[in-house]
Amino acid sequence: MAPEPLAAAVAGVLPSVRADLERLVRIPSVSADPAAAPHLAASAREVAALLRDAGLPEVEVVTAGGGQPAVLGHRPGPPGAPTVLLYAHHDVQPPGDAAGWDSDPFEPAEWDGRLYGRGAADDKAGIAVHLAALRAHGDRLPVGVTVLVEGEEETGSPALPQFLAAYSGRLRADVLVLADSINWATGIPALTTSLRGGANVTVEVRTLRHALHSGAYGGPVPDALTALCRLLATLHDERGDVAVAGLARGSADPLDLTEERLRADAGVLAGVHLIGTGSLTERLWAHPAISVIGVDAPPVGAASNTLLPAARAKVSLRVAPGDDAARARAALVTHLKTCAPWGVQVTAEPGGAVAPYAARAGGRAYRAAHAALASAWGRPAVDIGVGGSIAFVTAYAAAFGEAEILITGVEDPGTRAHGTNESLDLAVFERACVAEALLLRNLAAAWR
Repeated sequence: MAPEPLAAAVAGVLPSVRADLERLVRIPSVSADPAAAPHLAASAREVAALLRDAGLPEVEVVTAGGGQPAVLGHRPGPPGAPTVLLYAHHDVQPPGDAAGWDSDPFEPAEWDGRLYGRGAADDKAGIAVHLAALRAHGDRLPVGVTVLVEGEEETGSPALPQFLAAYSGRLRADVLVLADSINWATGIPALTTSLRGGANVTVEVRTLRHALHSGAYGGPVPDALTALCRLLATLHDERGDVAVAGLARGSADPLDLTEERLRADAGVLAGVHLIGTGSLTERLWAHPAISVIGVDAPPVGAASNTLLPAARAKVSLRVAPGDDAARARAALVTHLKTCAPWGVQVTAEPGGAVAPYAARAGGRAYRAAHAALASAWGRPAVDIGVGGSIAFVTAYAAAFGEAEILITGVEDPGTRAHGTNESLDLAVFERACVAEALLLRNLAAAWR
């Protein structure tokens, strides 16, 4: 159990932090929606006010490269203490289908020990964890702290290179702490030590100069949507493994992940088989993955008996740690262009790419984090990989290679980040707050 004084300090500030988190959730800061720009600005202003209230004397809303507003704050530490960069993001995913939510996605609601709402976990809870740690330490903050709350993480951080170039002098730190990941289970903390990279490609198939009556021409004349379906089906083999040539596959500790747990966590329907080969953790963290995440085609309700001349799809690629995201994306483009059926015309437009990441484990900050997590949760933490991507991690690692990077978790397997009914386990949240407060103290001791 966490040492009583600091745990008690976190418990004392938790009601105010919870109220601040709920206020942030009510702001629909969807970075992918151009119409939400005023909400992004309001969210940034609110975060800046909260950081000032938490004792940071230097706080500013900043932008670079035409990107969304971020918040940058700083408080110097005692002589000889390390500087710790605390990262989170205040932008959120679109809410998706309103019918899939049991409550208003932008009105926080609690039941069964969970707080529901878009951004309640990903990643406005990360902001709240930082606030709790700062408030718990109060005027006795043992390290120097810089806080960066990004405003476009959910769109792949497109202005990140310009942002790092503009503010590199203010972002340099000894340790980077990102509260934007997941724990192994509701009662088991985790430190994320690897991330898959990500890339996407928009593919278009064309078969005709114009649409045709399906009765008059169907049979010998191919329609674009059927051709696109056949092309997309070539992305996996019969076992469900990615069939694009040249992509790297790594290994991962299987831990204790069972098929039953994965099916339950993911909500896999009865009778639906899991796909791919290798251990489950390898398939989740260390192998490439491809998903079709969007298709441009007439909706069923508006469909007519017509052969479509063109059809498009957006293909998402997850890249294994150790692979090169740009090279992997190029391999996907090549596959799409060479595997199309029936001589149809194919264009494949590369989208953004985020590099994978593998942490250097075993350093002072790594040991300090494991000690903090074990104290806060009452049991040792496990090292895990995560199948998603965080652009800031790899960009920061490239710019500041001497810094240790710690990726911690405010989520649990029931969070449903990016999905409907996203939620935060409030007991996990409290443990995460205690762990970060302890981590700041441990880092100060490790640098003495």
